[in-house]
Amino acid sequence: MSDVGGTPVLREPAHQVSPRAVPFWTVSALIGDALLVIGVLVACLLVPGVPGWAWLVVVLVGVLAIAHVVLMPRIRFRVHRWEVTDTAVHTREGWIGRESRIAPISRVQTVDSRQGALMRMFGLASITVTTASAAGPITVDCLDAETARQVVARLTAITAATEDDAT
Repeated sequence: MSDVGGTPVLREPAHQVSPRAVPFWTVSALIGDALLVIGVLVACLLVPGVPGWAWLVVVLVGVLAIAHVVLMPRIRFRVHRWEVTDTAVHTREGWIGRESRIAPISRVQTVDSRQGALMRMFGLASITVTTASAAGPITVDCLDAETARQVVARLTAITAATEDDAT
């Protein structure tokens, strides 16, 4: 955090997610969007008397799916950032909208890691920091698996040394 004219200004978190997040998000979007396009196409083929404009919807869904698969991973990679300090966990995420979250270490209750089958294929993992906050947990997606293990270990050590009760 820096100071501009006596008003604190929050800097962006220091770290980007793994570069392997881009192909991971691309494959994830491709799988989900392909299922959507196939579903819309099958619905149009199976429903008798489908009006001609329905095929335009199929084409539009296909074009939007392609744009999503091509653009979303790259934009998301540029935006997603994270940082863990001795005092807070700070994240920024989004690809259309942006969300920044900061949780003081004293509010951290649990630290979890997750690595689904597709994430394992890309050597990635996510961590989730549960806090005493109505806003819900903070998640850092698509870290290198080893980085995620180190962050979990670091957060565990920092929170164990913190005397507050995270409520």
